[in-house]
Amino acid sequence: QVQLVESGGGLVQPGGSLRLSCAASGFTFSTYSMSWYRQAPGKERELVAAITSAGGSTNYADSVKGRFTISRDNAKNTVYLQMNSLKPEDTAVYYCRVKRQGLVYWGQGTQVTVSE
Repeated sequence: QVQLVESGGGLVQPGGSLRLSCAASGFTFSTYSMSWYRQAPGKERELVAAITSAGGSTNYADSVKGRFTISRDNAKNTVYLQMNSLKPEDTAVYYCRVKRQGLVYWGQGTQVTVSE
């Protein structure tokens, strides 16, 4: 079955960096686009970044452009989110997502807190 396991979240000061990882299994990872979403308390879940199957194309939410970078290693079945220049408004639970055969799969999420 499809499994997505995020890691790398934590508490960081404003201006700091974190690198999230999402390890995927149960499907042919290299043939699917992957994406990162986030959900802050009391807010809707929103798209942060997405990457195509071979990594040749990416897109980002306006709020993270120039600060976040999505990448993938198809040999390791893993997608990453490098987050730099973090702001308090980046505080959220970050989720990995894949849409496969019409179904959407989510990981359990990893908490990112940006605070002094």
